Amino acid sequence: MPVTSPAPTIGVLASGGVDSCVLVVHLLRQGYCVCPFYMRCGLACEGEELAALRAFLQAAATSQLDELRVFDLPLADLYGDHWSIAGRDVPDAGSPDEAVYLPGRNALLCIKPVLWCGMHGIGRLALATLAGNPFADATDDFFQRFEAALAQATGKRVSIQHPFAALRKADVVLLGERLPLKLTFSCIAPNGGIHCGRCNKCAERQAAFVEAGLEDPTEYAVVTSTMKGEGMTKVE
Repeated sequence: MPVTSPAPTIGVLASGGVDSCVLVVHLLRQGYCVCPFYMRCGLACEGEELAALRAFLQAAATSQLDELRVFDLPLADLYGDHWSIAGRDVPDAGSPDEAVYLPGRNALLCIKPVLWCGMHGIGRLALATLAGNPFADATDDFFQRFEAALAQATGKRVSIQHPFAALRKADVVLLGERLPLKLTFSCIAPNGGIHCGRCNKCAERQAAFVEAGLEDPTEYAVVTSTMKGEGMTKVE
């Protein structure tokens, strides 16, 4: 009888949003065993994010999908009264991408998952970084240097990968067309547990479905004039 090699394992930093949820399934389809991680930092939207991620992973469950591991890294003492912690003055649909920048975000999100992977013999961690990400901590150069620094510090190298680096959000939506994307969550100003329909991230989500030519299954608390007629659901 031929000996079957075990499937390689890869960690995935998951947020509950469209990009990282589709990435989990994409890697499962590539034959990986996937170990998902969520970083809980005390941001205002994390309750909805984590609930969405758990629901999506349950729907996507296979024998090659490991349990979700949730790590805590509280940032209130660092970020203070920042909108991401306080939930006030959240960047709206008309704001530039730079308005949602969180200082040191990728370094903070990666540190515990990278260390856990190294401690457990997992040599890869994947992020759902997309093309056009404007932030300096989302570049190849940053990830390579960060990876090298942690390898020097620990003696164990974990490759930080971003398989969607050449894709736009609409491309990812199309890739996940047959997945339960309704279960994903992308809002930074949740309204009653659902997408607000007004924030920067809701606008980005809406635009991706429109560009992909797919009906948006998301429930939004507010339907703006640009959203009407696109198959979106209004919740009064």
